[in-house]
Amino acid sequence: QVQLVESGGGLVQPGGSLRLSCAASGFTLEHYCIGWFRQAPGTEREGISCISENGNHPVYADSVKGRFIISRDNAKNTVYLQMNSLKPEDTAVYYCAADPRYFCALFSSGINFYGNLEVRGQGTLVTVSS
Repeated sequence: QVQLVESGGGLVQPGGSLRLSCAASGFTLEHYCIGWFRQAPGTEREGISCISENGNHPVYADSVKGRFIISRDNAKNTVYLQMNSLKPEDTAVYYCAADPRYFCALFSSGINFYGNLEVRGQGTLVTVSS
């Protein structure tokens, strides 16, 4: 079964860190572009980071730039999102998604393309609160 499974979410205090994982099964991530998205209650889903097949020039939304780091380990068929200096406004369900087409350039386009991505995970909840 082709799927992505996110893990690593939880409750963290402001200023803290979490590392999210996005593990693929049923297919190989190596030739896929991977993105992280998040959705807070009452808001639209936001694309926050994206990494291409070769891992060069990752893309970040302004809201997380300088605090979040995306990386991939093709040997483990997993993509990670290291989240540092977390803020209450980072509270959301975080999703990863994969597609063989390069889509990182769409992150700043304002286009809602998440539903068109080939494989999408179920999400993991991150709560930033004291």
